Amino acid sequence: MSRHTLTLDDRLYEYLLAHTLRETAAQIALREETAQHRHGGMQISPEQGQLMSLLVKLLGARRTIEIGVFTGYSSLAVALALPADGRILACDISDEYTRIARRFWESAGVAHKIDLRIGPALATLDAAIAAGEAGAYDFAFIDADKTGYDAYYERCLVLLRSNGLIAIDNVLWGGDVARKSRDADTLALQALNAKLVRDERIDIAMLPIGDGLTLARKR
Repeated sequence: MSRHTLTLDDRLYEYLLAHTLRETAAQIALREETAQHRHGGMQISPEQGQLMSLLVKLLGARRTIEIGVFTGYSSLAVALALPADGRILACDISDEYTRIARRFWESAGVAHKIDLRIGPALATLDAAIAAGEAGAYDFAFIDADKTGYDAYYERCLVLLRSNGLIAIDNVLWGGDVARKSRDADTLALQALNAKLVRDERIDIAMLPIGDGLTLARKR
C-alpha cells in the first residue's frame, strides 16, 4: 500500500510497459520514427495512448476531437479504438508534422476516420459550433499551445455531450506548475489547473501519467 503515487525508475517503467502495451505494428513504427524527430519529446507516452484508447472504448465514443496532432500517435491510438463509423476532428497548424501522421494513418487503415483540419484550432472549433455541432462529440484531447488551452477547453465543453470526456495533456509540465514562474506556458497551465478544480460544470481527476493528464467529465 502507498499513500503516494510511486516514482517509476527505469526498471519499473519497463515492467509497466511490458504488462500493459498492446501496440499495433503501425503504432510501434510511428513511435520509433518520432523518437528520432527533432521535436520527438512532444509525443505522448505509449501508456497514455493506451489509456486514451481504453477511455474511448468505455465511452462508446463515435465522434472525437483532437487539438494538436504532431506526428499522429494519439490520433492513431484513438482511431484504432473507434468503431468503423467513428470519426476524429483533428486540428493542427503544421502540414510538415502531419504528413508523417497521414502516412501512418494510411498504413494502419484508419485514415478515413480522421478529418484533419490544418489551421488555427479555435477557428475550426468555432466553425463546428456555428454549424450546430454543440453536444455532438463524445471525447476531446487537448495537446497544443499551452496559452490556448483555456479557450480550447471552453469550446470543447460546448461541443461535448453530457458525460463526454476531455483529456488535457501536460498539466504537470515537468513539475514547473508547482513552482513560481514567469513563463507564459507555465502560467497558463497554472491558471487552467486552478480553474478546473473549481469548475462545477465538470468532474475531474488529474493523473500523474506522462507529463500529467487531466480528465474532465462534462456533467
